Amino acid sequence: MNQDRYQRQITLAGFGIEGQQKLQKAKVLVVGAGGLGIPVLTYLNAMGVGTLGVVDADVVSLSNLHRQVLFTEAMVGISKVEAVKSQLSAQNSSTEIRTYHTFLTVDNALEIIEGYDLVVDATDNFPTRYLINDACVILNKPFVYGALHAFEGQVSVFNYKGGPTYRCLYPTMPAADAVPNCNENGVLGILPGIIGNLQALEAIKIITDLGEVLTGILLLCDTLTQRTQRIRFKLQPGHNEIKVLEKSYEFNCDLPLKSIEANALQQLLSEGAIELLDVRTSKEYQRQHIDQVKHIPLSELADRSSELNLEETVYVICQSGVRSKKAIATLQELYPGKDFVNVVGGMNQMKNYVDTY
Repeated sequence: MNQDRYQRQITLAGFGIEGQQKLQKAKVLVVGAGGLGIPVLTYLNAMGVGTLGVVDADVVSLSNLHRQVLFTEAMVGISKVEAVKSQLSAQNSSTEIRTYHTFLTVDNALEIIEGYDLVVDATDNFPTRYLINDACVILNKPFVYGALHAFEGQVSVFNYKGGPTYRCLYPTMPAADAVPNCNENGVLGILPGIIGNLQALEAIKIITDLGEVLTGILLLCDTLTQRTQRIRFKLQPGHNEIKVLEKSYEFNCDLPLKSIEANALQQLLSEGAIELLDVRTSKEYQRQHIDQVKHIPLSELADRSSELNLEETVYVICQSGVRSKKAIATLQELYPGKDFVNVVGGMNQMKNYVDTY
């Protein structure tokens, strides 16, 4: 360990060389290399955490750059985990960087998480968050939680020294359309940096036994007013007794879905009219849409489904491909045997084609 590098930290009363040594020995897994994961990884790496693991199956895109500030324009199209490893290694060559270019799944979660002291949840979807929670309960690992919604953020620490788990706060997974993610609702570039840095701070406190860890406390941050609120919650019976992972951590859309990629849908549209249903909100639709589409918001679909031409295959699109699955589940229940196809990645993947219609 190069003490000169970390002298400003070592000088801190209550931290000292002992705190720095604890960081050097620590192994932290960050699930997600996006808006939250980037500040977490950057600061844990700079501060001297010895081993960092990063799980992400995505590649860098141009729309990432306004908030994922570790990446550059030259990295667009490159695997996020490889871009992260390159940048972090240049920042601090002493850190061991382990990369997992994959989604965290039931099949690999326990194996990956087992090798780390704690997990930082930097994801943006509920299924992965519940999977992280349950795997950490089984393996007795704490995990640091962060979430974003519009101009607000949340931070907490779960499963810390026998404390409450994520399911103590949110017992059951919400419906697919309950809370839109950043792809659907937008995000101010600086907000993930604020919340991600708070997550990194909680990770440091856990590793070094410094200060008061946010266990049993949900910190709410309203960045437009700079107001914070602390909500206390307790361990609920049974939530810390999980022994096995569930078979599936997906939204409740269990029926099999046909799907189509953006380029294939674009080809169909260029060949003539098809029955294309957009289930996004009116505000999202007005911002950008495909000319040939039929717009029925998901919240109105059950009442307005008769507007669809069910003699044709119905292609269903939303912003990211999540709400469209929920819409198809609703339609399949109403019209068994009819043909519905999900547009993978939604309008996020169609953006290269929209202006051509």
